[in-house]
Amino acid sequence: MCKGLSSLPSSCLEKAKGMRVKLIHLADAHHKHRLHDGKTLQDLETLLNTKSGLQAFRGFLRSEFSEENLEFWLACEDFRVSPSNLLKNKASKIYSQFVNPEAPLEVNLDAETREALLGVMESPSADSFLEAQQRIYSLMAKDSFPRFLRSQLCVEALKAF
Repeated sequence: MCKGLSSLPSSCLEKAKGMRVKLIHLADAHHKHRLHDGKTLQDLETLLNTKSGLQAFRGFLRSEFSEENLEFWLACEDFRVSPSNLLKNKASKIYSQFVNPEAPLEVNLDAETREALLGVMESPSADSFLEAQQRIYSLMAKDSFPRFLRSQLCVEALKAF
């Protein structure tokens, strides 16, 4: 059974108190990321679903020369809602612009995902890019989005509202 906090060395208790203060501060700072429509900027999905958030995030990625992930994600969103008679042409454009190893805006996809995409280029369906899109979304959520939240560009964008 647990003997309680009194059995811990005082140095551990002091560190725990310090960590608690830091976590409270981080939580408070996190809640200050609000968009003009009142939504909290707590996740990438919220950011991408607001015009102002999307513009600010795009500006941040452009400043880091890493806009290709967002552009790929947006192209896939457009692709998913495209009429079926346009899918083959749009799929080809997405593949040549973002997926092909020599693409001008190549995104970071594993070889297996690239092979799977190459295999569906002849007869793509609306969800052909779904797995690749999810991988890139995850990459942005874990890497770019947290950096964006800490950036001056994010602070300035939020002040503008």
